Amino acid sequence: MTNAVEEIFKSRIYGIIREDDPDKALEIASAYLEAGIKVVEINSCMETIKKVSNLKGIFVAQGGIITSAQAHHGIEAGAKLLVSPILQMGLAKVSSSSKVPLILSATTPNEAYSAWKVRVPIIKIFPIKDLGGATYIEDLLRPMRFLNVMPCGSVKIEHIKPLLDAGACAVGMGRALYLNKSYDEIVANAKEAVAQAGM
Repeated sequence: MTNAVEEIFKSRIYGIIREDDPDKALEIASAYLEAGIKVVEINSCMETIKKVSNLKGIFVAQGGIITSAQAHHGIEAGAKLLVSPILQMGLAKVSSSSKVPLILSATTPNEAYSAWKVRVPIIKIFPIKDLGGATYIEDLLRPMRFLNVMPCGSVKIEHIKPLLDAGACAVGMGRALYLNKSYDEIVANAKEAVAQAGM
């Protein structure tokens, strides 16, 4: 059975949802899933994670994790992937013991290498817009092509191909796909993102 990390490598688009209302988050996740995005990151309450986890065919990543307690709560709620916005190395133990994969975030080459050393399968590079976009990914990977990096942070559809061409294994997208959009508009945007990732 495919796990969340394998699915990210396959689809190359990682859906992010920043929505406190569980029903709204479920609607966005359903639109992502219809478009072919099967891994979604949710930062909000456990109720939202539980609700979205019940969608067949979707993998919920719990984002915003800083403590081990948060990670355990997310796993209990149904999260299939743990994601920290920082380089929180202590979470590697939770990931190993629970058999739930972990993504750590990095901004510098040193942090990215440190994440790789603790066997993090994908390293979130955040905030990519402020770091320099595709040029930064190229510069980061030039001496370390073995890193699997996923840029996130204000990514728009037109940024997808340049980021992937620069060497990213996947791209994280959120508000650019769903903010102030109807369900059908979210599906259309997400389908376009998936198409761009497949080019």
